[in-house]
Amino acid sequence: MPEPTPTPDTTVSRRRFLVLGGTGIAAATALAAGCGGGSGSSAVKVNEPLRIDPPRLAGSADPPPDSTVFDTVIQGGRVIDPDSGYDAIADVGLLGDRIALISTTALTGKTIIDANGLVVGPGFIDVLSYEPNSYGVWYKLGDGVTTNLGMHGIKNPVNANGFFSTYTGSATPPIHFGGAFSDQWYRDSIGVRSTASAAQRSKLEESLDQSFDAGWIGVAVDPEYATSIDTTEWLGLARVAQRNGMPLFTHIRYSSPGPAGKSSLDALDEALRVARETGVALHVDHIPSMATHVMPEAISRIEAARTEGLDVTGCFYPYTFWGTYLGSARFAGDWQSRFRITYNDLQLAGSTERLTEASFKKYQAQNKLVVAYAIPQEDVLAAARAPWTLLGSDAIPESSNNNHPRGAGCFSRLLGPYVRDLQALSLTEALAKCTVLPAKRLEARVPMLSRKGRMQMGADADITVFDPMTIADRSTVDRPAVFSEGIEHVFVMGKHALTPQGVQRNVLAGQPIKGQPA
Repeated sequence: MPEPTPTPDTTVSRRRFLVLGGTGIAAATALAAGCGGGSGSSAVKVNEPLRIDPPRLAGSADPPPDSTVFDTVIQGGRVIDPDSGYDAIADVGLLGDRIALISTTALTGKTIIDANGLVVGPGFIDVLSYEPNSYGVWYKLGDGVTTNLGMHGIKNPVNANGFFSTYTGSATPPIHFGGAFSDQWYRDSIGVRSTASAAQRSKLEESLDQSFDAGWIGVAVDPEYATSIDTTEWLGLARVAQRNGMPLFTHIRYSSPGPAGKSSLDALDEALRVARETGVALHVDHIPSMATHVMPEAISRIEAARTEGLDVTGCFYPYTFWGTYLGSARFAGDWQSRFRITYNDLQLAGSTERLTEASFKKYQAQNKLVVAYAIPQEDVLAAARAPWTLLGSDAIPESSNNNHPRGAGCFSRLLGPYVRDLQALSLTEALAKCTVLPAKRLEARVPMLSRKGRMQMGADADITVFDPMTIADRSTVDRPAVFSEGIEHVFVMGKHALTPQGVQRNVLAGQPIKGQPA
């Protein structure tokens, strides 16, 4: 059965919650450091928000005086910057597309947003999404996301008539967008259906090299879905990525606890070998659905690699069920034994229908997406608490609504049911996983991201304002496209893209997120 949503503790007052879960400077620094190489450490939870001077983005201009009349003032909210540890009741003054001033002195603005009782944080960054289609992108905005990055690989070329040119003019998304080179898609597009030859590998590597200058900000290698990708191909692409200062995102080769030689731990060792031999920055996609039933050992291996000096991170989504298409290689062979589930543990996304052997065959012929109730809750919690993990939805709604609900509710689910109700981690820790840690994972050659994911003077005015007492996902397996609740305001480059009345479909402030040429 679908997991129940935890019930909030209604005995906790709003004021008491507002001062829970603050993180000190040392802990916030450890969280930020956990995005790069080396081992991180869990943040220490304290009872009161830390009071320090409002943070300022390195290299930014001097902030304006308190007497300035700002374009917009977000007034009296709990302002949290997970990067510096700043956590205080303050006003935020916006000028144009930047956060101009954060002050505990009352500010004056042409527009005043009352944020009393609300959290004012950086806009959320979804690192593991897909193309910002005109249907699903609004649900991302409704979940507090201001930057949508298809780091699972974009199935679209990055040439002059490709991905970025698609989203211009009236088709500009309301949120920022970018993505990664998809090895799986590109090898299909040039007819590689088996193990790549030396000449084909050379072509893949050359195309990847060129794609970075054209705008891609990473490479996605997914050998569980494209099973003919061998380690040699993987190593070659990793070397190109490393030479360009770009990360490698991977859905590893196997995603079950056995058999020996074909387990998720074997697959993780292969990915770590690629990082070790090439020096590439490695990111392991949606770890709970990869290392199901062996999470403690998987986490141990990643932490050992980080201690060794490898730059390894991972991401998770806060659900105990994964989802994918029935026609994929994930359902080849004896999937029931591998995933320790039966037909009845599969549900057709966008409906209430549980599968049988007969309906499985029918929907597999149609390549429908199903969710699989296959992830233990303790695996999700372990991934959420690891200091080097980020939040990534691995989905965006499509008009068919044959989608996993994480596409619309991933971020609100973490900050509501997992932070508030289960107290799985502190609010500041969770916000870091939604904001500054994704930015730090990718910003080495993507200067735009160094101004995002932070509530700092001089940073981009990508801001999400939410009610910590009510924030929650409302999307479900049978109704995957439902707006989250508790997200009160979202600003994208200073534009008010979501108000208490809902998404503002005339606000198209999204910008392309591209790498800086080497």
